[in-house]
Amino acid sequence: MVTFTSHNADETAALGEEWGRAAQPGWVIGLSGDLGAGKTQLIKGFARGLGIAARIQSPTFALVNEHQDGRLPFAHIDLYRLDTPEQIIGAGLEEYFQRPDGITVVEWCERWPDFRHPSAASAGAGGFRRVHIEQTSDTDRQITYEDFGG
Repeated sequence: MVTFTSHNADETAALGEEWGRAAQPGWVIGLSGDLGAGKTQLIKGFARGLGIAARIQSPTFALVNEHQDGRLPFAHIDLYRLDTPEQIIGAGLEEYFQRPDGITVVEWCERWPDFRHPSAASAGAGGFRRVHIEQTSDTDRQITYEDFGG
């Protein structure tokens, strides 16, 4: 595991952008952290790294936003409003966890059973990567993640 300390929103987005430039088809990235921790900021940078010019917003009510205009197809999922694995399965989101040609990033990933039990995971070729963001001050974030070296 790697830990990165971000001192502001721009640093958080820059880390995401670095990951977006390195992203490979099949990656499924799960983000966890409290409200306001910086999950969406990290995703904005990630999308920029993929070359996506569209405005990135958390799909809290839509559940998923898809972007096709970058280097790879990108799905941004937000599980905040779903409380149980049955609701997640009922929403039909499993297809996004097995996309060999694209990237899926999931906010509130701890609500998806495969992120809680990685041995049961059946993600695309890139497998699951977990990222936890913890707010340590008004501006600082501690971001802990699996190596994204490719």
